[in-house]
Amino acid sequence: MTQFSLLSRFDYNFNFMGIRHINMGISAGLVIISLASLAIQGLVLGLDFTGGTLVELGYKQSVDLQEVRTSLHKNGFPDAVVQHFGSTHDVLVRLGQHEQTKDNPLSTRILKILQTDGKEVEMRRIEFVGPQVGKELVEGGLLALLYTNLGILVYVALRFQYRLAIGAVIALLHDPILILGMFSLFRLEFDLTVLAAILAVIGYSINDTIVVFDRIRDNFIKLRKQTTVEIMNISINQTLSRTVMTSWTTLLVVIILYLFGGELLRGFSLTLIVGIVIGTYSSIYIACALALQLGVSRNDLLPVQKEGVEGPITIVQKKTVE
Repeated sequence: MTQFSLLSRFDYNFNFMGIRHINMGISAGLVIISLASLAIQGLVLGLDFTGGTLVELGYKQSVDLQEVRTSLHKNGFPDAVVQHFGSTHDVLVRLGQHEQTKDNPLSTRILKILQTDGKEVEMRRIEFVGPQVGKELVEGGLLALLYTNLGILVYVALRFQYRLAIGAVIALLHDPILILGMFSLFRLEFDLTVLAAILAVIGYSINDTIVVFDRIRDNFIKLRKQTTVEIMNISINQTLSRTVMTSWTTLLVVIILYLFGGELLRGFSLTLIVGIVIGTYSSIYIACALALQLGVSRNDLLPVQKEGVEGPITIVQKKTVE
């Protein structure tokens, strides 16, 4: 009776585990491509990590980026990266390490170069990051990723049976590798905001995995006639509405941020968009599928029964009257 009432509440009946081998193969291929791109091309590090100068300029009229880029390249700034910043009137210039003095600062040199055509240019903002600061940020970012993963690894290992824990940890590594591979493959700039988004994605992904695993563990106790694959599918379908609603509402906010948040938040919001999709996917087709491949079974998750005791153990708490 209990099992019937539990099963009758299902709104979905998708066979997620039926195509797990195909999806695991796709994930393995994407991970290999990502690691190869990171090894060969590396990441396009932003000024936060490499050091350099960021200059924000304002024009009275719309400006062609190619003209600005050509002027800077011909006048001693071959490494200048030029892009629009919000509108076609606003321009953001990123420069590497260049010598400057009080008598000849970079901002003055750039203004002189861009004002040669008679265009009115306004210097709105200039930021400088030294090489030592960039190096410290790289080390701090890597340590943040390392400590985050180690902390979650310890937590998952203590909370779940080791087969489930291994699946969760591999899924945890799967998500940032694919995101870093995307930034390497498409030569997108990697800065501190992207690193912050990756840390957020790690937390989002492991939270979704823990919700699914908790339901799997409960269903192994409640559903005694179903196979392991059936219990996996039942558990994922039970949590699917929660997963879809959480992912959709979060994605809606992040997509709006990507469209209207401006250039500075473009990498941050893009990382979150990709990370939410990948994190939801990996909770099912990496974490659950790997646990299944490792041979997780009912015997691994059922509570240990003491010898000589039949049936469930009930703990009675005594009340003391003062």
